[in-house]
Amino acid sequence: MISIKLLGGAKKSFGKDSLQADFDSVTISKLLEYLLSIKPENTLDLDTKNILIAVNGADSSALQGHDTVLKSGDVITIIPVIHGGARLQFSIGSKTGELFNIKHKKGENYDFLASLRKKFPKIIMEGISSNSISSVLHAKKIASLSLYAQKNNLLLAKKLESDILLRFAATTQISAAIKTVGIEQSDNFTIVAIGTKSALNSLNKALSDGIVFVKYSDNAKHIQKQFGITKKHLDVIDSKTPLEDLLAEKAAILFQ
Repeated sequence: MISIKLLGGAKKSFGKDSLQADFDSVTISKLLEYLLSIKPENTLDLDTKNILIAVNGADSSALQGHDTVLKSGDVITIIPVIHGGARLQFSIGSKTGELFNIKHKKGENYDFLASLRKKFPKIIMEGISSNSISSVLHAKKIASLSLYAQKNNLLLAKKLESDILLRFAATTQISAAIKTVGIEQSDNFTIVAIGTKSALNSLNKALSDGIVFVKYSDNAKHIQKQFGITKKHLDVIDSKTPLEDLLAEKAAILFQ
């Protein structure tokens, strides 16, 4: 029997912090195949290319890597390498952005967000309906536009947070933005946060128990319908990320 300890995002992938596997004389590679086969659906993906694996406390890269043979009684520790995997971070110049997908109570989300803003006043935070985000790149593009607007006195509202909300909704009307991408009537929502890495680490720690997995790629059809985007619209955009680029274009042409 092999004991497996799961840390960080790996714990979220399986909904528990440890597993037992009835194997003897099996390679790490085969064990990972087994783990992927038993991972529950609709949980955080386990990126086996970006994990550290310790065998009885020793880094497997100092052994035979994924060809290391595991014996019954071994203790394996799996540690995800955080760079956009478990943590959805991105850089905008000297600033760091991050997405936090939160499970909360419908009807209480804005109060919850307001309490977070008071607790972390140095972090810019806005809540966006999770199904209105197509990818981390989409969020990065919108956040970049809002920061540019702030720098050049082109904000669509008095606050940077409101500008982010308006640009995600591709509108200059707050009421319309809340209706389109608002969070109050959702059980899950996404916090778009901008701050220092240390501040975001503190926020992540505070939110850790409520963070859930959201597969943004599943939102494409919903977003296209939401904004009346057809396949023809996407086909004329010469890019690897046409939906994100079109959404960014819609957000960029807004003026107050």
